[in-house]
Amino acid sequence: MDTASSKEVSELLRHWGNGDRKALEAILPLVYAELRQLARYHLHQQRPNHTLQSTALVHEVYLRLAAKKSIRIENRAHFLGIAAQLMRWILVDYERSRRAAKRGSGATRLTLDFEIAAAGSPHSSYVDVDLLALDEALARLARLDSQQSQIVELRYFGGLTIDDTAEFMGISSATVKRSWSSARAWLLREMSQGESRCDT
Repeated sequence: MDTASSKEVSELLRHWGNGDRKALEAILPLVYAELRQLARYHLHQQRPNHTLQSTALVHEVYLRLAAKKSIRIENRAHFLGIAAQLMRWILVDYERSRRAAKRGSGATRLTLDFEIAAAGSPHSSYVDVDLLALDEALARLARLDSQQSQIVELRYFGGLTIDDTAEFMGISSATVKRSWSSARAWLLREMSQGESRCDT
């Protein structure tokens, strides 16, 4: 997104935060391509035969944002961060409903690619996990360190850069880098142990 568009989005976000409901309608065309890319990123991690499409996911995010009576979003990075969180919650809700309808069968699997945080390790580690188990692990991480949990959401699920994540959270890029490394290592251990427990 160019600088002019970013400024326009920020201005519209201020209007929306001040109660102008039509401002959200004006924002959507300016960020639609990014939202579609974000939706595709999320859906790419789901099972191949997922019935939810990127357009429908973007539409659901829009409906949830439009339903909020009071929300303060400062800029583009903040908006995309909120959208990323909403997409994850929508997919988790969708998976819970789907699994309930099938009486718990057919869990959606994701492949997490977290670079091992240990110094000197040249390899990435892939962990095959259940979407709902991952959501529960993130909830546990949030209880231990809410900042690290949010960074995982924004970086891994939202696809935000280090700088965009820092801007969204109002912290330094260096803090994001440190927390991201620590959170990845914790989540990798947690999910690996969880999968091991399930196999025994």
